[in-house]
Amino acid sequence: MNKTMLCAALAGVLAAGAAGAAFAEDHDMKMEAKEKCYGVAKAGKNDCKSANGSHACAGHATTDNDPYEWKLVDTGACEGMGGTLAPPAE
Repeated sequence: MNKTMLCAALAGVLAAGAAGAAFAEDHDMKMEAKEKCYGVAKAGKNDCKSANGSHACAGHATTDNDPYEWKLVDTGACEGMGGTLAPPAE
């Protein structure tokens, strides 16, 4: 392998690593700008398991606006949508 090919391969590896790091940082920033909002998910549109343990997967909500189901929403938007930042106390 000649020196030019080796340099090109190394540059490609470094560029891929930098792109991956930039994606991870951007993804983390977007996640920080979100919060769980209970009581606003439509049936089948929840983001993860229910707070009361009735199921363990996203998309399994059976009713609209169930207080135990949640969606990620922009920080500060939950209460304006009619939701709460915590599920009901049991």
